[in-house]
Amino acid sequence: MAKLCECTIYVHGAPLQVKTGRDGVSVAQVNYAFDNDLSDPDALLDRYATLTGWADALGAAGAKRSAVVQRFHRTARIVRNGVEYRFVERGVADAVLTMAPDIVHVNGLGFAARTWWLRRSLPPPVAIVVQNHADTGPMGRAPLARAIGVATRGAVDAFLFAADEHVGRWRRAGFVGPRQRTYQVMEASTALTPIPRAAAAADTGMRGRPAILWVGRLNANKDPLTVLEAFERALATLPEATLTMLYGSSELGDAVGARIARSEALRDRVRLVGAVAHDRIGAYFSAADLFVVGSHHEGSGYAAIEALACGATPVVTDIPSFRVLTRGGAIGVLWPVGDAGACARAFATAEQLHLDAERGRVREHFARYVSWAAVGRRAMEIYTDVVTARRAGAARYRAKP
Repeated sequence: MAKLCECTIYVHGAPLQVKTGRDGVSVAQVNYAFDNDLSDPDALLDRYATLTGWADALGAAGAKRSAVVQRFHRTARIVRNGVEYRFVERGVADAVLTMAPDIVHVNGLGFAARTWWLRRSLPPPVAIVVQNHADTGPMGRAPLARAIGVATRGAVDAFLFAADEHVGRWRRAGFVGPRQRTYQVMEASTALTPIPRAAAAADTGMRGRPAILWVGRLNANKDPLTVLEAFERALATLPEATLTMLYGSSELGDAVGARIARSEALRDRVRLVGAVAHDRIGAYFSAADLFVVGSHHEGSGYAAIEALACGATPVVTDIPSFRVLTRGGAIGVLWPVGDAGACARAFATAEQLHLDAERGRVREHFARYVSWAAVGRRAMEIYTDVVTARRAGAARYRAKP
């Protein structure tokens, strides 16, 4: 049995006391993608909070070693919170080998050829998992990528998805083999923490009962027009409600503005804020009673994760990733995609949940199922299972006459 030791690990600055197994699995993450405009490794790590958050969470969950190899345009080495980050222009496989991992975690199904080449460089007992970061992919739009994915999938021991329901389309497209292992684990969490409601309301200017918050792009997938229609209908029974909308890109910005302009009810109750610096977004989530978005599909739903962390009750579409985040609607209210009437009824249902008390229940749900601690524990369970299966297969191969 692995020996246990008490220690405190800091996940994005927050102390987390855990028992770690010194005989646990050693993990190397590989990230082939990076922004070309990033010239400083520290700046990359600051921006890639999901990458660093995952690495920190593994350490907190008992990984023997948590390390990262990041493709970059120059060589560098950084150690943060006990995690080694190797930046390499070439030689990803060589950098991984120096870390002597039990398992390699590759981010993204879009690097099939690179993953296949990495497999050829690793000792047979070392396992590889690939984590999906979208619920759609290059199935029909990129035939060559699809062909490469089909040809190289045997290099992977298991695939990780935020929702099991996302797996089917990837199997049908051939990226995942009929009998290849898949596991469900949320692709990310957040280090956001709530601030007192009164202070958050004063900082953001959010008022209303309920105070509803939208965070997301104004595009067809997020479907702001359906949400505006629903909100207008809901005002008949929730006359004190307000809707605050935060967004970066705004493909439907003109349509959203026109929809609000032609409705006296919406003009008085909808506030278009636009982009907000991420260090202020926690105040908006903390001031909100409800979080809404009309997504038709999501890889996971970062804004929904942040809303849960701050105690805002989700009123979100009934899609796979949101069903996972809410555990089938155990928290908040789910409504069918594109159905403004159902969304309006969901607002009314959520408003009856005694929202002040509901904040604590939402935060408890987040801590138990969606936090970095929860993601790290689940990831380590998966890694242990995959490594065990990989080693058993390697042993059988060696035993053949």
